[in-house]
This record gives sequence, structure tokens and C-alpha cells, in this order.
Amino acid sequence: MILVTGGTGLVGSHLLYQLVLKNNTVRAIHRKNSNLNAVRKVFSYYSADFETLFDKIEWIEADITDVYSLEKAFKNVTEVYHAAALISFNPKDNKAMRKVNIEGTSNIVNLCIAQKVRKLCYVSSIATIEKSIDNKIIDENCEWNIELNNYGYAITKHGAEMEVWRASQEGVDMVIVNPGVILGAGFWHNGPGELFTKIYNGLKFYSEGVTGFVSATDVVKVMIQLMKSDIKNERYILVSENVSFKDVFFKIADSFNKKRPSIKTTKLMSAIGWRLEKIRAFFTRKHPLLTKQSSKAIHNKHYYASEKIKKAINFKFEPVFTTIEAVCKLYEK
Repeated sequence: MILVTGGTGLVGSHLLYQLVLKNNTVRAIHRKNSNLNAVRKVFSYYSADFETLFDKIEWIEADITDVYSLEKAFKNVTEVYHAAALISFNPKDNKAMRKVNIEGTSNIVNLCIAQKVRKLCYVSSIATIEKSIDNKIIDENCEWNIELNNYGYAITKHGAEMEVWRASQEGVDMVIVNPGVILGAGFWHNGPGELFTKIYNGLKFYSEGVTGFVSATDVVKVMIQLMKSDIKNERYILVSENVSFKDVFFKIADSFNKKRPSIKTTKLMSAIGWRLEKIRAFFTRKHPLLTKQSSKAIHNKHYYASEKIKKAINFKFEPVFTTIEAVCKLYEK
């Protein structure tokens, strides 16, 4: 029995599709108010028989921060894909991220150990990989420095990784994947999916920051191959290419046959923007659309290497622009 956490998210939904497509016995947890129809929608993008595939999943209501609800989910489980996480760049969410990302992962690890799970795959992020300050290529050997990565999301994902490494010390084989910005179909109103919606609706701004991008389908293909392999106790950066936000935005606009964003966002504009958003959020009690951390991130230029995973399982990533074209077609569908 395979257990998937975070199955109602972008990576998790694509992972569930690939697992049931290969006739695996799959169980997935979801919280009380989760939108399972969003997962069904992702399935519909790839198969006409999506209802039959979706019905193969055994859904159990549970929360990774609630050990008692998790115990039922772990019955007869032999493999775990842990993709559940809280993602935010808003400092107000730091406490909640610590509870979900660190404490929740600790609960998953403890149950993996107690139930003698064969293998655990954890979905982390390039946010936990040390950044180069001189535009050198970043790989898995770059040592973490909390002084240079002192924002909530990165800290809590790093803390979660430490919990997963603990599993390897207590008899559970594990692998960690660190994807770049994940592009995939579905979830058009949050995360990277929202980017397609904004550009389709006429986003005017772009930046020239650079980071690593990867398709959701490639991420789950790598995860499944790693779990089937004899590889254990390793982590892997998953990035197809390092591309500027400008080029990604322009490609999405071109694929939609929409006008390209035309206003370059400067660092000064970003600095003013996040402060104005902070004031707006204070009075409206809504989350800011731009934070201090995200305003800096769009200008950073970081280059990541995926050579380790390419050599480990002989994997070839889909080009970023090919991914964008495919996702845009599914968006319009």
C-alpha cells in the first residue's frame, strides 16, 4: 500500500494520477475541507477515463499535524510520498508553517519508523539549497546557511528535511527531492498556476530574475523512479532549466496569443510595492500579494544544477518552453 500526503496539491494530484495509472494500490489523506474535485480536474486533463482512475484512490480524512488521525492512514502502508506542506512568504504564517512543515513531517517520520515503512520520499524545495552569491552553479553540495536563508518557508522546509534525515538513522530508507518552480496543469488560482491566469488576463509587469523551473510531470516521474530504485538516503535538485522570469512570462503570453507584459519591475518598484501591500493587508485583513521576501526573490539570479539526478537514474527533463506550451493548451481546455 502506497500512502500519499498532499494529494490535493499540484504535485500530489499529478503523483496520484501516475500511481493509479500504473495500477498501484494507493491511499491518500485529505483534510476535512479539501477540494477533491480539483484532483479530479487534473485527472481529466490527461485521461477520458479519469473518473475510473480517480475512484481507485482510497481517500482518508486526516491531518499531518494530528497523529491520531494519521494512525489509521498508515495501516498496511509500505511506501510513503510526503508532499503536504504550507507555502507562504508572509511572515504572519511562520508559526503555521512551522507546525505543518516541521511538526507535521515529524509525525510522518515517526509513523514511518513505527510501522516499519520500506521507503519515504519527501518533496522539499530549492529554497533549502544554499544560494551562490556570485552566480556560480548551485548543487546539492552547497552547505545550508541559515543566516542567508532566514525567511520562514526556507527555514521550515529545512527543518522538515532534518526530520526526514532522522528517519534514515532509524531504519527507514528515504529520498528527498528539491524541485525548482513547478509548472503544471490545474490549481490556476494559487502557486505557479496563478501565473498562467494572471498572464492570460493581461499581466503588465515582468522581472529579469533567474531561477530553476521544472514540470510537475517530471517531478513525479523522478519521485516514482527513485522509490522503485535501490537509491536511498540521498537528495536531488530537480530543475529542467534556469530561465528568467521575463522569458517565462513572454513564452506564456505568446502561447496564449496574448500581449506580453511590457513593464519591467525594478528593485525600487518592488521595494515600494511590498510596503504598500503590507499597509493594504493591514487594513483589509487579507494576505499581501507581494511580501518583502517575494519582492526580493523576483530579482535574484540563481542557477541550479540537476546533474546528480540525471546521472543517478539516467533522466532527461522536458524543456521549460515545451512544458509551458502544454500547460497553456490545458488551461484553455
